[in-house]
Amino acid sequence: MVNWKQIDTVLLDMDGTLLDLHFDNYFWREHVPKKYAEKHDLGLEDAKSTLFPIFRNKEGTIDWYCVDYWSETLALDIAMLKKEVEHLIAVHPYVINFLKRIRELDKTVALVTNAHQKSLMLKLDRTALHNHIEHIICAHDFGLPKEDRDFWPKLQERLAYDKSRTLLIDDSLSVLRSARDYGISSLLAVYHPDSKDERRDVEEFEAIEDFDQIMP
Repeated sequence: MVNWKQIDTVLLDMDGTLLDLHFDNYFWREHVPKKYAEKHDLGLEDAKSTLFPIFRNKEGTIDWYCVDYWSETLALDIAMLKKEVEHLIAVHPYVINFLKRIRELDKTVALVTNAHQKSLMLKLDRTALHNHIEHIICAHDFGLPKEDRDFWPKLQERLAYDKSRTLLIDDSLSVLRSARDYGISSLLAVYHPDSKDERRDVEEFEAIEDFDQIMP
């Protein structure tokens, strides 16, 4: 699935790729609606009916990933609410061994995430992923999400990677398409971003069940 002799740079998404997306899904589908319902004296289903269209309207934009945006929009302390359920933050199987192995092979390894800096710091504190990754790049530094094709040249200015010798692993199909349009040659999706969900359709992309499948 991966010819490691042809790869110099490995770009890795965080949520849903290295980390179990169950934390984020539970947070936005259950925890935030619960807190919103309590604040506004609503039933949980009424809160979800109010919030979910607002969420969908921002999908794929930098605001969708922004803790400060949602704190202001919903009048809730999103960073604090994330800490209330931080015990759900978990690393996918084989990830740490995979990171150690590709570092041993002198590959350039970069975590490239849409997560807001406050979410990123919470997850790094919880998982210590930063101990195994050379570069950590947050899309908020560029003001663009990875779904935007203009994100990738900005990343290349920061990281100076060769598109023809770069592997991107990401659970977002729209991100993979954006990277493909920019010319990144090797792309892999993830079958199980959320460990509690069924295996999903990754459409035109190759995908992994877990990182043991592509261990060098």
